[in-house]
Amino acid sequence: MPVRVLLVDDEPLVRAGLRAVLEAQPDIEVVGEAADGAAVIPLVRQVRPDVVAIDVRMPLLDGIEATRALLRTVADPPKILVVTTFENDEYVYEALRAGADGFLLKRARPAEIVHAVRLIAEGESLLFPASVRQLAAEYGEGGGNRAARDRLERARLTEREGEVLRLMTRGLSNAEIAARLIVGTETVKTHVSAVLAKLGARDRTQAVITAYESGFVGPG
Repeated sequence: MPVRVLLVDDEPLVRAGLRAVLEAQPDIEVVGEAADGAAVIPLVRQVRPDVVAIDVRMPLLDGIEATRALLRTVADPPKILVVTTFENDEYVYEALRAGADGFLLKRARPAEIVHAVRLIAEGESLLFPASVRQLAAEYGEGGGNRAARDRLERARLTEREGEVLRLMTRGLSNAEIAARLIVGTETVKTHVSAVLAKLGARDRTQAVITAYESGFVGPG
C-alpha cells in the first residue's frame, strides 16, 4: 500500500511543489491538501493519511497547535512531519516537543523530501538526528528539564534499554542498533517498544527529546 500524505501549508506553491515531488513516487500518494492547521482534524478523519506534512507557521492555527490538537483528539493519529523554512528554529523544537515525528526544510531536494516521508512513515529511525541534537542543545534546557528527569527516573530503564536509547539518539535504525549490539532485530524492536512505553513516548523522536532534556545524553 502506498504511503498516504496530507499536505498542510498556507502557500499554494509549496503545496504544489511537494505534491509534484511526492506523486512522482509509486509508493506515495497525496490524499489531500489544506491551507491552515484549523482544517487538519476534519481532513485527517476524512482521508486517513499515514503522514501529515504541515507548515510550522500559518496564520490561523500553526503547526505546533495543530499537532497538539491532532494528537489530543484523533484516535490512532498519523505521523506528523513539520515543514519549515529555518532549521535552527525554536518553533521547530516546540513542534517536536508537541509530538511531531520530524521536520523537513522547504528548500530540501526532492530526494530528501521523499526520504523524509518514507522514514517518518516507517518510524524505525530518527530523521536528521544531528539537527535534533542541535535543537536540543539550544532549546532543550541543557538537561535541566525537571519533568523530563522525573519521567526518565520513573521509567527505570534497564542497562540494555539505556544502551538502545543512546543509540536511538544517534539516529540508528533498528537494524543498525541490532548490528551494533550483536542481537536480533526483533530483540531491538522489543527493547525500543519497552523504552517508549516506560517513557510514555509516542515515538522515537519523543523518547530522544526526553533523553536530551533529562540530561541522560548530552547534546554534544
